[in-house]
Amino acid sequence: MTEDRICVGAIAGAFGVHGEVRLKSFCSDPADIATYSPLTSEDGTRRFEVSLTREVTGALGARIKGIATKEDADALRGVTLWAPRSALPALPDDEFYHADLIGLEVVDTGGKSLGRVRALYDHGAGDIIEVVGGTQVLMLPFTRAVVPTVDLAARRIVVDPPGDDE
Repeated sequence: MTEDRICVGAIAGAFGVHGEVRLKSFCSDPADIATYSPLTSEDGTRRFEVSLTREVTGALGARIKGIATKEDADALRGVTLWAPRSALPALPDDEFYHADLIGLEVVDTGGKSLGRVRALYDHGAGDIIEVVGGTQVLMLPFTRAVVPTVDLAARRIVVDPPGDDE
């Protein structure tokens, strides 16, 4: 991740035989990914002009300028797509881009450090925050009850883990 760009999707491989790709969008409205085009690769060396063609199971069908064959599309499998932060919408106070949370220190309500955010996952029932501290890995629901405070300025998250009645 870079400070000025956010990962908004990934290419999952070819879709059909005429250069169309299967695109996984990480945007809250998956179709919004096309509005941020052109997108770049993670290292910023490649540009991708994306136009959506259709919805496909679990993804979107898309065309990328300059990609004309199934082989060209397959060669892009796994490439992540990045948009400039300035192109993304501002979020309300209680919403965050996942990229902004990765690496933040996590403390309990008593101020004891539990580690740092390694990842966030959404398996359909709400976001899960993964916290790693030493040899300990915590998987916590990313809800207001469990995560009452996210302070981006202080680069710190306060959590109240379930069952932590000490």
